[in-house]
Amino acid sequence: MIDKIGVQLYTIREFMTTADDIRESFKKLKAMGIEQGQTAGCAIPYEEFGQIAREEGFEIVGTHDNFQMMVDDFDQAWKNHQALGTKLMGIGGFYSETAQDTKDIIAKANIVGEKAAKLGGKFTYHHHSHEFLRFEDGSYAMDLLVEGLNPETTSFVVDTYWLQHAGADVRQWISKLSGRIDILHLKDMGRGPEGPFITEVGNGNINFIGAVEEAVKAGVKYYVIEQDSCPGDPFESLKKSADYIQKNLMK
Repeated sequence: MIDKIGVQLYTIREFMTTADDIRESFKKLKAMGIEQGQTAGCAIPYEEFGQIAREEGFEIVGTHDNFQMMVDDFDQAWKNHQALGTKLMGIGGFYSETAQDTKDIIAKANIVGEKAAKLGGKFTYHHHSHEFLRFEDGSYAMDLLVEGLNPETTSFVVDTYWLQHAGADVRQWISKLSGRIDILHLKDMGRGPEGPFITEVGNGNINFIGAVEEAVKAGVKYYVIEQDSCPGDPFESLKKSADYIQKNLMK
């Protein structure tokens, strides 16, 4: 099912602030079987970050990066992504107050995506659950994004937790976006007295076996663990997630 495990490096953001920390973090991730990553910004120059990743045999498969730079200075944004070794340039989401806000973002994203596609890349959009809030005109941001983003030049970073948090059907949405998902975020949802919370993959209630079966059919390229908050050491949480994935979701 899954060939390789990745991680959204936001999970270990406190350990990604210096070159030495970044190198040591890559070593720890590789030791637990995680060999791909998606950035959430870079605390050091992109060229240095990419060089460390290559030296440690760690593949950068996508980003959550500066959307305004992509819009205002695409050439520099693309250069930064080339330094990292990825052609998937993306954002971690956008909060829209109105349907028009969403349409404005779609228009800008399609321009970025068109420029990236000419160079063999894509623009990627990572959603949360707020894209499923209904606007005053009755529309949903997620539907507008699906309808408006060019499937030839853009793709979605689908997040299992945020789909379930929105009350959406995880498998149905993965199927709906078949062919338009380059990266799938594997993020589990637990349920406590105060409500849902993000937890290690396999420690919550999401049907990952079913979700990954659907993702394989949908052509997902990269499977990336993301845990926005951890109860303790994030590396320990990632090890639990990686162990579950290796036991239950890998070929």
